[in-house]
Amino acid sequence: MRGRCRLEGDATGAGGPPRVGLRPSSSAAAAGRRFARGLRTPSGSGNGSALDRITGLAARLMGASASQVSLLSDVQTIAGGAGLAPSAVGSEGPLADSLCTVTADLGGPLVVTDAACDDRVRGLPPVTSGAVGAYLGVPLAGDDGLPFGALCVFDPVPRTWSPSDVAVLEELARAVVAELELAALSADRRADRARWELAAVAGGVGTFDLDPATGALVLDDRLLELSDLDRDSFSGRSEDVYAHVHPDDVGDVAARVGHALATAGSYEAEYRIVLADGRHRWVAARGRVVEDGGAPRLVGVAHDTTAQREPMQRTAELLEGLAVAFIAMDTDWVMTHVNAEAERIAGHGRSRLLGRSLWEAFPATVGTAFEDNYRRAAATGQPVVFDAHYPAPLDVWVEVRAVPGPHGIALYFLDITERVRLQRRSELLGQVTAELTGTLDAEDAVARLARLAVPELADWCLVTLVGDEPHHGFRRGLRDVGWWHTDPGLLPVVEAYARERIPALTDTSFVARALGTGRPVVIEEEATARIREVLVPGPAHELLERLSPSSFAVVPLRGRGRTVGLLSLFNGPARGAISAEALATVADIAARAGLALDNARLYRQQRQLAEGLQRSLLTAPAQPDHVQVVVRYTPAAETAQVGGDWHDAFLQPSGSMIVTVGDVLGHNTEAAAAMGQIRSMLRAIAVTTGAGPAEILRRVDEAMTTLQVDTTATAVVVRLQQTEDEAARGVTEVHWSNAGHPPPMVINPDGTVLPLNGIRPELLLGVDDTARRSEFAVTLDRDATLVLYTDGLIERRDQHLDDGLDRLHRSLEELAGRDLDELCDELLARMLQGGSDDDVALVAVRLHRQDRPRPVEAGPNRIPDDVADSPDVIPQPD
Repeated sequence: MRGRCRLEGDATGAGGPPRVGLRPSSSAAAAGRRFARGLRTPSGSGNGSALDRITGLAARLMGASASQVSLLSDVQTIAGGAGLAPSAVGSEGPLADSLCTVTADLGGPLVVTDAACDDRVRGLPPVTSGAVGAYLGVPLAGDDGLPFGALCVFDPVPRTWSPSDVAVLEELARAVVAELELAALSADRRADRARWELAAVAGGVGTFDLDPATGALVLDDRLLELSDLDRDSFSGRSEDVYAHVHPDDVGDVAARVGHALATAGSYEAEYRIVLADGRHRWVAARGRVVEDGGAPRLVGVAHDTTAQREPMQRTAELLEGLAVAFIAMDTDWVMTHVNAEAERIAGHGRSRLLGRSLWEAFPATVGTAFEDNYRRAAATGQPVVFDAHYPAPLDVWVEVRAVPGPHGIALYFLDITERVRLQRRSELLGQVTAELTGTLDAEDAVARLARLAVPELADWCLVTLVGDEPHHGFRRGLRDVGWWHTDPGLLPVVEAYARERIPALTDTSFVARALGTGRPVVIEEEATARIREVLVPGPAHELLERLSPSSFAVVPLRGRGRTVGLLSLFNGPARGAISAEALATVADIAARAGLALDNARLYRQQRQLAEGLQRSLLTAPAQPDHVQVVVRYTPAAETAQVGGDWHDAFLQPSGSMIVTVGDVLGHNTEAAAAMGQIRSMLRAIAVTTGAGPAEILRRVDEAMTTLQVDTTATAVVVRLQQTEDEAARGVTEVHWSNAGHPPPMVINPDGTVLPLNGIRPELLLGVDDTARRSEFAVTLDRDATLVLYTDGLIERRDQHLDDGLDRLHRSLEELAGRDLDELCDELLARMLQGGSDDDVALVAVRLHRQDRPRPVEAGPNRIPDDVADSPDVIPQPD
C-alpha cells in the first residue's frame, strides 16, 4: 500500500511535512468567532442556506461526493456543507482533527490526491476513518489576509484535482467570505439596534424623521407622548408639533430646523411643550441631516429635560434676584447667562451680552488683573478671588470670584465701589492724621497735605498758611507752603504760581472771600477766567493760563474759631468739577489740619512763655578776672513745660567762686518753683556763710526740710579758690561736693579729660537732712577747663547712662582746644542730635584766660587718672 502512495502537495504537486495541531492567529480566531455568531442569529440563517448552496455547487462542479465550509477559532465549526451527515452543519470539533486547519495554516490551496499517502494529513481522523481519500481545500481570509477558515471538497477514494478545480474553488471561496461578512454585519446591526432600543426605552428618548421635500414628519410613540400628541391627533406634519411648543420658543425651534436643513448640518434645540393643564414640559432635541438615496432627511432624537431644567430654572430665578452680579461663560469665554445685577454693573442689557465673548463685550479686561485671574482659574481649576477696578465708562470697583467648572467659568461680581471709596477716604484721613501727629512742626506737616490730596481729591493743590498775628490787609501773613500736581512736568509751574499768586491777589479774590467768611468757595466751571479776574495782571496770569484749571475750590482750615490756613484744589477739564464727595473729605481734612495748626500756635506761645520764664530764673554768671565762665540753657525739644534745671556762678565774700548746676525732678510749674527756691537757698547760704560745697549742700537740705519744700533735686557745688602762692604759680584749688548729680568733667591743658568723681554716690537733696556730705579737692593747672552739666546732656530713652558719659568724654577730648563759646555750642550740637528729651543746663569754666595758649607742663598739680584715689584729691570734713 505504501508503495502506491504519491504526494502531489499543493496545486503544483509539491509535498511537505505534516502540518497538524496548529492554531489560527488571535485576530483570525476572533474573525472566525464573529462569523460563527452571525450565522447563529436569526438574520444569519439565510446566509447559512447560501453557504449550503455554494458548497453544493462546489461539489457538483468538482464531481466530488461532499463539500463544506469550516470556520476556525478555538474550535472548528462547520458553517455549511453538501453531502454531509444531517447533523454535521453547525457542529464543532477540535482544530487538530481538521484538514481545514492544515489548509488555513498553509495559507494557500491544499491539494491531496491520496490522503492515506500524504504525510500532511494521513494521520488525521477523517483520513484514518476512510471518510476522506482525496481532498482539495482553499483558505477563507479577511481584508487583513489572515485565514479564518477554509472551503473544501473531498471524496472517500483517491483522485486527481486539476488547476481549474483549484481556480473554481477559490472563486467560490470569495463568495463564501462575502456571505459570511453579510451575516456578521446583519448581526452587528441587529445588536446595535437592540442596544439602541433598550437605551431609548431606559432613557425615555423619542425619535423623529423629517422629509423636507414632502414635509412628512415621522415620530415614534415616545416623542408623540413628549409632544403631548397621540396617533389619532397627529397628521404627520411639523405644524402639529409646533402648535404645542411654547409661543416664546417656537420661532427659535423652527429657525434651528431651517438652519440645519439649509446647511446640511446638525440641529439642536431645547424648548417647552405646553401641556393640556397649562404646565410646561422641557424637551431637548438633537439631530442631523443625512442622505437617503440622494434625498436629505433630518433625523434625530429628543428627551424630557424637565427634571434637569426646573432646578436650573429655580437657580436662575435665585441668581436673578441676587444683589451679586453673575455671568456664566462656556469654555470659549462666550457668555451664556447674565443676571439683572450684572446688567446694571455692565451698563448693558443681556441681549447685548449673551452669545458674545467676554473679551469683546468688556475690552478693558484684556491685559489687566481681570484677564490674568480669569485665565489662572481656568488653567488651575481652582476658584480665584480678587478686587479690581474697571475703568470708565463703568468706573466701578468690584470684588470678583471666578469659579471654573466643566462647562466654563462662572463669575460672581460684588459692587464694592462705595466700600473702596470709604476705605480710601479712611486711609487718606489716616495718612493726614499721621502727618499731623508725627511731628511738632505742624506747618511742615500741613504743607505736605498737598501730596496727599493729589490725585485722590484733585489734579493739583496749594496749601496756604495764615500768620499768627493780625495784619493790615489780608495778604500780609499769607504764605503758600505746599503744592503738588498730578503731572510732574507741571509741578515747577505750580511752584512758580505759588510764589506769584498771593502778591497778585485783589481784595475781591476768592481767597479773600474764604478768609473773610470762614466758608469754602467753590467754582465749578470756567475757573481760569474767573480767577484771572481777581488777579493783578502779571506773571501770575501767565502761569495760571499754563495750568488752565476748569474748576476750583478753596477751603478754610479752621481752628478754635479762627482761620489758620487754606487748602485750594484745582481740576482740569478732563476731570470735571470738584465732586461733593471730595469736598466732604476736604472739609474733614481741613478740620484736622486747622486744629493741628492752632495747636501749634498755642504750643509756640506756651513754649516761648515757658522758655522765657525758665531763662528769667537763671541769672548771668559772674565773670572774675582769673576765669572765663560760659553758660548755656536748652529747653527740651518736645515739651512746652517749665523745667527744673538750673545753673549759677557767683562770688563769695572771700573772693572764692561758686559754680553749681542742679536739676529738680519733674517738668511743671511746681518743679520750676522748687528750682527757684532751692537755687535761691543755695546762693544765699553760700554768700552769707562763706561755707564750702559740702556745708552748703548740708544746709540746703536743712532749709528744705524746715521750709517744707516737698521735692528732690540733684546738684553739684564747686568752689574755685586761690592763695597768693597758687595765683603766682598759676594753679587753682577746686573743691566740690555732689548730691546725686552726674560728675563734672575736667579738660586738662594737654587735652585729656577726667571726671570729678567722689568716693561713692551720695543722696539727692530733699531725701535726708541728717545725711553727711563729702567734699573733695583737686588742684588744676592754668588753662584747664571745668564742665558742669545736667543729665539731659547725656541721658536718652534708648541709651544707657554710661554710653552717654562715654560720648561726652569723647566729644570733650575732640573739642579740647576750642574757644569756650565754640566748645559749648559744638558740644550741645553733638550731644543733642535730634533734640533732647529733657532740659539741659551747661556751665564751662576756663581757668586763667590767656591771649596765647601756654605749653602744658607735666607735674604733680595735674589731675591724676583716678581722681578718687589720687593724693591730690583731698576729702574735706563736712
